[in-house]
Amino acid sequence: TDVNECTSENPCTQTCVNTYGSFLCRCEPGYELEADGVNCSDMDECSFSEFLCQHECVNGPGSYYCICPSGYNLLDDSRSCQDINECENRNFTCTAQQTCFNIPGEYKCLDPVRCEEPYLQISENRCMCPAENPGCRDQPFTILYRVMDMVSGRSVPSDIFQMQATTRYPGAYYIFQIKSGNEGREFYMR
Repeated sequence: TDVNECTSENPCTQTCVNTYGSFLCRCEPGYELEADGVNCSDMDECSFSEFLCQHECVNGPGSYYCICPSGYNLLDDSRSCQDINECENRNFTCTAQQTCFNIPGEYKCLDPVRCEEPYLQISENRCMCPAENPGCRDQPFTILYRVMDMVSGRSVPSDIFQMQATTRYPGAYYIFQIKSGNEGREFYMR
């Protein structure tokens, strides 16, 4: 008569399966059978692939879980991270005069545009140099400020934005140039 080792002595650390004349040990999901055929050890799922989690994989007993960096939420797939838009959620500390600008993982408070002499502010993002002011000679007629985000991971070269001159002012000429922020020569104009 076959002896059921699983009920009499149960040598397995997790699951015991009785066989005719012997037994087999099985492990629960997330564990693997050791070479001794009896003990089970935790399987490090994070070491299998770097693509299990978008940001960071944390191994746990019998399983794993994903975590996201500060400023991101873990999505319903339990793997992907999504930026928290603090500006949209009204979760920011900007003053009433400042504008909240969302950036990946955080936000920035942008101060309002301030026009420098001899320019006059004609809207919240536009400065004008009146032609009748002698200090405006050889100065741009208007300066327009725009804030825009550039998503990383886009293919390059790539057009970021387009500006167009107008024929509204006869005899005017236009000079387009990158004034600052291009010390590494990452940007160019055409």
